Amino acid sequence: MISKNKKIHNLVYRIFKKYKLSSEHAKICADALINAELVGAYGHGLSRLKMYCDRINKKVINPKPKIRIKKISSSISYVDANNSIGFVAADIAIKSLIKNTKKTGIGMVGVKNSGHYGLSSYFVEQAVKKNLMVWCFTNAPPAIAPYGSKKTLFGTNPICFGTPSGNKVPFILDTSVSMINRGKIRVAANLGHKIPLGVALDKNGKPTTDPIKALKGVQLPIAGFRGSGLAWMVDILSGVMTGANHGGKVRDPFDDFKGPQNVGHLFMAVKPNIFIGSNYIKRIKENIRIIKKLPKIKGVKEINFPGEGTKKRYKKNMKKNIPIPKSIMEDLKKLNAI
Repeated sequence: MISKNKKIHNLVYRIFKKYKLSSEHAKICADALINAELVGAYGHGLSRLKMYCDRINKKVINPKPKIRIKKISSSISYVDANNSIGFVAADIAIKSLIKNTKKTGIGMVGVKNSGHYGLSSYFVEQAVKKNLMVWCFTNAPPAIAPYGSKKTLFGTNPICFGTPSGNKVPFILDTSVSMINRGKIRVAANLGHKIPLGVALDKNGKPTTDPIKALKGVQLPIAGFRGSGLAWMVDILSGVMTGANHGGKVRDPFDDFKGPQNVGHLFMAVKPNIFIGSNYIKRIKENIRIIKKLPKIKGVKEINFPGEGTKKRYKKNMKKNIPIPKSIMEDLKKLNAI
C-alpha cells in the first residue's frame, strides 16, 4: 500500500508527464483516475493506468493532440479529439457544454476520435455543479451480443444522467447497459476473483463465473432485448451521429493496438428551470422526499437516490489510503514508477 492519496496522485501525474502529456493534461488524467479509486470504481481507476501508457507507446493515443472545436451554433459544438486520451477530450467537451448551455439554456457537444474516458459521472457532475441537467452517452468495444445474435458487437455503452437535487449530493445515474461493467470483470480477473452468475457467457454460450472466460465470451445486457436496444441507441448517438467508430469497430484498449479507438461521446444539457423557473428545485426535492419515505423491504435502512452511494463511498475513502493491489504494483514496476 502506498501511503497517502496525494502521493498516489502525484505519482500518476508524473507517469503521464513521462509519457509526454502536458502538465495540464496530465493533471486532468490523474484527477479522473484517482476520483475513480475514491468512489470505489476500481475498474476505471489505477487498473487502467498501464493500458493508457501502453497505447501511448504504441502510438494509438496521441499525447500531444491538436484538438479542434467546431462551433456549429451558439448551442452546439463538435470536437475532433485527434486521438487524445479520453479524459482530455471529455474535459474539453464538458467545459464547452457548460458554456453553451449557460448561454442559450440548452447545449449539445459531439466528440469523435477520442478514447476511453473512465467514469461518465465524473464529467457529468462538473456540469451539474453549474446547475445544469445533463445527459451523456459513449460507446465502447464489443462486449454484448445484439438480441438474437451469438456474436458480440455492442459495447457496454454507458448512459449517464445528472441533475441538481436541491441538496449537497446531486442526482447522478451512471450505468452501463450490461449486467456488469467490463472494468469490474477485468479487476476480478486480475485479482483471481469470480464474477456473479448470470452476467456473462463463455465463448460456447454457457453461463460462467470465470472472469477470463467472460472476457473471451459474451456479456449479458440488462433487461434482455430492452438492454440490447439501449446499447444500439447509444451506438447511434455516440458513434453514428458523431462520426466516430460504431457497429463493433471501437477497438479494445487492452488488446487491440492496430489503431486508435475512435470512441464517440455525446453530451447534452439544459437548464432544469427552463419550463418552471425556480420551482424546479422545490419539485425535485419533493420528488426525492416522496420516494425516500416509501415503506422499505426487510434489511434496507434507507432508499438512496442515484449518486448518494457514490458520495458516501467517496467521503469514506477520502479518510483512508487508497489500497494498491499486487497486480497494480506490478504495473507500476513495469512503468518504472516505483
